[in-house]
This record gives sequence, C-alpha cells and structure tokens, in this order.
Amino acid sequence: MSDEIKNWMHLFRWIVKHIRDEYGIDEGKLDRTAVLEEDLGIDEETIEEIIATVAHTFDIVFPSGTLNEVIKLEEFCLLAAWMHGLYKQPDFLGDSFIASCRSANPRTQ
Repeated sequence: MSDEIKNWMHLFRWIVKHIRDEYGIDEGKLDRTAVLEEDLGIDEETIEEIIATVAHTFDIVFPSGTLNEVIKLEEFCLLAAWMHGLYKQPDFLGDSFIASCRSANPRTQ
C-alpha cells in the first residue's frame, strides 16, 4: 500500500479516506483545518487507533507525545508525510519531538 503513495497529497487523501471509511466521519468535515477531537467528534482512543494504522501501513514510528504536537488533521498528515520521506520537516514541531522523530524514522534525515 505505501508504495502507491508518491507524495504528501496522496498520503493526506489516504488518511482522509481511512477516517471516512473506518470511522464514519463525513468527508465534508475532513478538511485541513479540522481539529481532530473537536471538529471530527472523535476521542483520543480513536485518534490513537488512526495513528497506529497509519504507522503500520506506512512503516513509520510516531513518538510518544504525538497528540501534544498535532491538533489538526493537516498537522497529522504533514507529520506522517515527513516521517515517510514525502515532505519537508513541518515547522510547528518542537525541537525535542523532532529529535525523537528523527531517531525513530531514518527517512526524516
């Protein structure tokens, strides 16, 4: 599956489809600025399931504290794209979190 994803936009679309199909979230709510818990109406446990699925599917490791760094759907998607080697390092991440991402995901180098 991850071999079919060639850029960050494809990854974003895959994540949107996954959330729509697996959790029944209206695609109209799944825009870049959507706040994961508030706008999508999903709880922390569901967000953790989504993170685990993306990690497994794209062979990336989300460090502990990910939910402290990403609040919006776009932030989550850009983080995943960066760790998968498809996007530049997002500028909204803290330095210690960046270090954790880099040590766990060689494609971030």
